[in-house]
Amino acid sequence: MRLNSVVKQAVMALVLVALAGCGNSGDKSEIKKVKLAFVTNTPADFWTMARKGTEAADKELDNVDVEFQIADGTAADQRRIVDDLLTKGVTGIAISPVDPANQTQMINDIAQKGVVITQDSDAPDSNRMAYIGTDNIAAGKQAGALIKEALPSGGKIMLFVGKIDAQNAKERYEGIKQTIAGTKIQILDVKTDDADQVRAKANAADTIVKHPDVAALIGLWGYNGPAIVSALKEAKKLGRIQVVCFDDDPQTIAGIMDGSVHGTVVQQPYEFGYQAIKLMTSILAGDNSGIPANKLRIIPTLAVTKANVNDYSDRINKLKGGS
Repeated sequence: MRLNSVVKQAVMALVLVALAGCGNSGDKSEIKKVKLAFVTNTPADFWTMARKGTEAADKELDNVDVEFQIADGTAADQRRIVDDLLTKGVTGIAISPVDPANQTQMINDIAQKGVVITQDSDAPDSNRMAYIGTDNIAAGKQAGALIKEALPSGGKIMLFVGKIDAQNAKERYEGIKQTIAGTKIQILDVKTDDADQVRAKANAADTIVKHPDVAALIGLWGYNGPAIVSALKEAKKLGRIQVVCFDDDPQTIAGIMDGSVHGTVVQQPYEFGYQAIKLMTSILAGDNSGIPANKLRIIPTLAVTKANVNDYSDRINKLKGGS
């Protein structure tokens, strides 16, 4: 995809302003800044590290002004946020689409006015210039391996997620199914909560009551792990029902440390934020060399269990302190 003539002219104008500033004064405040934005799909704690990544990139780039926008978990709110950003003159948006299939036109609309990339959740059929984030099928396979470790003799499992239509949710589910195929592990169902954390906990509590023989509860989004742990704690079944989830919410990490969570597959949202801002800045400057041939910039995931949780926790704490 190429930037349209309006965006090209805007970029050239910014370059001319920057050159004029260099010739007349050393005051960087005179340089007109490129406006970029990073839009989440939910208000989950997962995005805290992504924000730190955008802030780090913002500090490194003199000609960039970054907005970090938190959506409420609905496509409608993301549409509102995007419309507002475009009205403000934002020319680069990194978004995690809640419902990729039904948001393709929105993403294509952004692409007509500037640079758009997806992060965390992809929209591969859209005109986004690149995706930055996890290979979610591979991450699902890591989670599947953790489930097999937790249930060596098999058993019934229930999966929980905000929206199964989100690309990352579909791919994680697919990775899990592929990995447990041929085992005695049986998936009962996938319970959705529309990114409502109260409902996420209620779904877990309801499963514990309706399926007393359930062997493990699996959370596909970051807040699902803590919701599951909370429901198990109230039901006094911590340690009796296995838990495997995604991301590194503090409650999830604490659960691994105390043995109530078998393991979690963690992403690197800091890199989502940092690399998204860097990439969009380069593209707007006319440099597309950072876009892979397949348009996928994959950030590796890691399975965290009792064996490596302390080392992982120390590394994340240092990153937070140094951001």
